[in-house]
Amino acid sequence: MFIRQLQRLVQQRLRHAPAVVLLGPRQVGKTTLAGDIAALHPGAVVLDLERESDRAALERPELFFAAHRDRLLVLDEVQHLPRLFEALRPEIDAHRRPGRFLLLGSASGELLRQSGESLAGRVAYLELTPFLAAELAPDLAGLQSLWLRGGFPLSWLAPDDDASFIWRQDFIRTFLQRDLPGMGLRIPADALRRFWQMLAHLQGQMFNASQLGQSLGGASHSTATRYLDVLVDTMMVRRLPPHLPNLGKRLVKSPRVYLRDSGLLHALLGLATVRDLQGHPVAGASWEGFVVEQVAAQLPADARLSFYRTAVGAEIDLIVEHRARTFAVEVKFSSAPKPARGFWQALRDLRIEQAYVVAPVARRYPLAEGVEVLPVQDLGALWA
Repeated sequence: MFIRQLQRLVQQRLRHAPAVVLLGPRQVGKTTLAGDIAALHPGAVVLDLERESDRAALERPELFFAAHRDRLLVLDEVQHLPRLFEALRPEIDAHRRPGRFLLLGSASGELLRQSGESLAGRVAYLELTPFLAAELAPDLAGLQSLWLRGGFPLSWLAPDDDASFIWRQDFIRTFLQRDLPGMGLRIPADALRRFWQMLAHLQGQMFNASQLGQSLGGASHSTATRYLDVLVDTMMVRRLPPHLPNLGKRLVKSPRVYLRDSGLLHALLGLATVRDLQGHPVAGASWEGFVVEQVAAQLPADARLSFYRTAVGAEIDLIVEHRARTFAVEVKFSSAPKPARGFWQALRDLRIEQAYVVAPVARRYPLAEGVEVLPVQDLGALWA
């Protein structure tokens, strides 16, 4: 049994907010986590809105909510019943107490728009990611396996790499052919799969909508942007913005894109084993994306994440800003990492006094004044 790192935070939010929205892609473990939390609340009611019988119970949501005011209501896959948000607002206002609703959803963009219009000031948002290295505490061999398979629970827990690879291939097929249409998204599955595979080959690179549209058979740049929006909203892809300080320098202003789960990235590229992965040109970019997600998953809610790059080659993979604190994270796929000249120039450009080089190493150690090499497993300590 794995205790998810987010469980404590969900419970904390339920003690203060009337409603908590737990976002996360399909099959990431939201239902399991919600079940563990419901078990701590005697009499909690759990409804799965993919089931017709559970949707029928909410035919008159205002009556159902009023009849269960003394219980925690867990509503799973809430994006299937968007009209609920209109009923939640007056119910919360009529009986405002912490811990009334835990809402689970798989499409972040649409859910945030729907709930934001109805529940502003009444709801807390959290995101459950695939398994993190900090949750599993693997040794270097286990970390390599987590990187290969990704963090979706059924992929990570598969009996061998072949079974994990087959699960991820099936997940991709089901996501495209069933999950997206079930969310009301009418995009040809074959076209979106080709686009997704293109992004896999371009892991960590700048997003060029016109170029990708042309590669899709002459589609417009707006079509490519729409496809990206779908994958971002369903938490399959991260769109990392550039850091744009006013330094009088020529800065790269296009976002970078990363497939968020390394296991899905490898499945889209046909990389089933560690040997396949290590010999592939995407290995370094894959490791970078893997670390980006480990960092992002542990950021405080009000932190900002971006990258910095100038036209003359000064570059840092991640700039983390949290209130009055700013630090840099550089990612290296090496057991003896040595940042390039552009990294040191970027630190001078931005006057950053603390930086971390994250690499597949066994223990942390200083590299230079204000720069420390860090194992992935230790990232959580940065915000402890």
